[in-house]
Amino acid sequence: MTFYADTSLLASLYLNDARAAESVALLRSRSIPVTVLGRIELFNALQLAVFRCQILAAEAAAVRATVEQDLAGGVLRMTPLPARVFERAEALVASHSAALGARSLDVLHVATALELGANVFLTYVQRQAALARAAGLRLRPARMAG
Repeated sequence: MTFYADTSLLASLYLNDARAAESVALLRSRSIPVTVLGRIELFNALQLAVFRCQILAAEAAAVRATVEQDLAGGVLRMTPLPARVFERAEALVASHSAALGARSLDVLHVATALELGANVFLTYVQRQAALARAAGLRLRPARMAG
């Protein structure tokens, strides 16, 4: 099985929220691909947590350093954005967005997962899960599959 984790799952893991233990279990012993899009979105999630007074700026900096260590150590694997990801995203928009209400970044994550050959999509975002399911990906956590 090839896994792709969206930012909701990675943010949960690195921000140690209520779903962090589940996120750790889902990612255990896997090297997860991260594109520049995912990296930017994750780092933005850290800054949004500072803006929302959920964490301090120093905590965000420490988490970012941990992410960088995990990238250097292979826990996360920097992966080029696939060349055809935007074409795939346009096709997903045309076939699913009107019915599912998918947002642009959700579409781009699902398109990236498909283009990278993933067959399991890890997310906590309901609309994104619906799109991933419609695109033929298996979902984790299991409660998103229903």
